[in-house]
Amino acid sequence: MTSATSRDSSPIQRDGNDHLDTIAGALFRPMGVDGVYARTALYEHVIERLGALVTRLREPGAEVFRFPPVMSRGQLERSGYLKSFPNLLGCVCALHGTESEINQAVGRFEKGGDWTTSLSPADLVLSPAACYPIYPIAAARGPVPAGGLLFDVAADCFRHEPSRDLDRLQSFRMREFVRIGKPQDIVEFRERWMGRAEDLARSLGLPHRIEQASDPFFGRVGQMKAVAQVQQALKFELLIPVRSEESPTACMSFNNHRDHFGLTWSLADPVGEVAHTGCVAFGMDRLAVALFATHGIQLDRWPAGVRETLML
Repeated sequence: MTSATSRDSSPIQRDGNDHLDTIAGALFRPMGVDGVYARTALYEHVIERLGALVTRLREPGAEVFRFPPVMSRGQLERSGYLKSFPNLLGCVCALHGTESEINQAVGRFEKGGDWTTSLSPADLVLSPAACYPIYPIAAARGPVPAGGLLFDVAADCFRHEPSRDLDRLQSFRMREFVRIGKPQDIVEFRERWMGRAEDLARSLGLPHRIEQASDPFFGRVGQMKAVAQVQQALKFELLIPVRSEESPTACMSFNNHRDHFGLTWSLADPVGEVAHTGCVAFGMDRLAVALFATHGIQLDRWPAGVRETLML
């Protein structure tokens, strides 16, 4: 397959002058909001190849679901996201009411006023992670079978954390392998994938390390949750020095949710034992940026082994 190229290298205004500035124009175009970019053919070509590689790594028996960028507000509230990460959540809002009421909002805009004061929440939120919709889908089937369940899910996700750093987008793509089963199933699944992730990083020529981590829980109570998460070793991340060795980028995560989603969605085996869940998340955009930051924007100059792994 021939390499994709990008002719227009219009700059993206970013803070600092690190090496990512030199590749930004070949990968993205600004859209007026930090962390939300149009993506070039060159960038999308590598994303597609990465997606195909992840598909080849998928374990047998996994069911495939692809979710839209929005999900049920009620389901996300029930999952507990609002309690842990309210600052990151994006809610879909719309103009509701009669024709007259909606026209009043439009009229304010035409007179230079603020039409958004008439907005009210819809029953949708922007998906903050790809896995949230799968748990109610699995629960609707009834008891979890003896061998558990395995899913391959993906979605365009959103988190409200505006940044000019190319490795921290507001709108990004996430791919996940989700395991539902007994506690030991989740432990074995995560350990297996931490090893596979290191093999993957090596095959892509990416310097890396795996470390314990915590989610960015909100507020003082969130700090206590983060400490508990680390103490219980519930989260690990594959870190790649996209910007620097001192501040590496988390490009994959390996999560043990224990019985949180099992209890939330009444996921249990036929004898009533609550299921545990876990997931392996691939930050597709972060991995793509890491590849360009490491190997440059000329695909024909990437190491032969990397090109072979990605089938470029």
